[in-house]
Amino acid sequence: MEREHAKYQKLIEFCRSLDPVPTAIVHPCDQSSLEGAIQAAQNGLIAPILVGPRARIEAVAAQYAIDLADYPIVDTPYSQAAAAAAVQLVREGKAEALMKGSLHTDELMGAVVRRESGLRTARRVSHCFVMDVPGYESALIITDAAVNIAPTLEEKADILQNAIDLGHALNFPEVRVAILSAMETVNPKVPSTVEAAALCKMVDRRQVTGALVDGPLALDNAIDLEAARIKQIDSPVAGRANVLLVPDLEAGNMLAKSLSFLAGADAAGIVLGARVPIILTSRADSLMTRLASCAVAALVAKARRESGKALG
Repeated sequence: MEREHAKYQKLIEFCRSLDPVPTAIVHPCDQSSLEGAIQAAQNGLIAPILVGPRARIEAVAAQYAIDLADYPIVDTPYSQAAAAAAVQLVREGKAEALMKGSLHTDELMGAVVRRESGLRTARRVSHCFVMDVPGYESALIITDAAVNIAPTLEEKADILQNAIDLGHALNFPEVRVAILSAMETVNPKVPSTVEAAALCKMVDRRQVTGALVDGPLALDNAIDLEAARIKQIDSPVAGRANVLLVPDLEAGNMLAKSLSFLAGADAAGIVLGARVPIILTSRADSLMTRLASCAVAALVAKARRESGKALG
């Protein structure tokens, strides 16, 4: 049964009141990536610039009756060239977001993080899922489940700050971060618990700012008030987190996919820490998830313009 996606709907409706974000669509050479970009444009979320082999893009459009209307096409010979050209559009101020088409994530991110010609900032690049979980009161940010495989403590501090900034861009009334581990006590034999404690001290010293942060917390007492009460955890975050920072990519990926495939959650995806937000979609994503990913990028781009900082 199709559900209402109330959290995503609210997000998309709000973004329709904003100007569409000029977005470079990188190598949209299959049905899902090209159709997703055009549908996001028709919903007023983005103003797409299609970057890739013109003949292939037009052939896909003809095959699936996708109206390219007056959307500009930047003709490039192959996927890596498309990634480089899309990054250049950002550097020239012609695009405020990137959206992955039918190329490998590594190809796109390789162009983004290239030292001389890429879109690096002082911040580590990281990925956030913005999840619409049935039965959970708020949208839930999970980070990092797609880019950083085994982040160091220093990298986790950037991942944490990126996620906090995203929570503010999404207009969370209060950003509450649970730093997850397998337990809620510090155990020297479990490195993620020690790093969670260190991150919390970094928050105390204002090395990371903008949120209530607690950890280590196990998943149950991070998101369930009763579980936190039973464990006697006195914390403004426990039981009501809206951001979950995971120990590593494997844990994050399994958590996000468990919520998607066992709990019926949807997962909009965004990469932060570069000069512009990067929309990473999967071929399996629903239309609603694709639109929500574009809406998230639109809000990050808006926050970036207003603050002058590279949120994403």
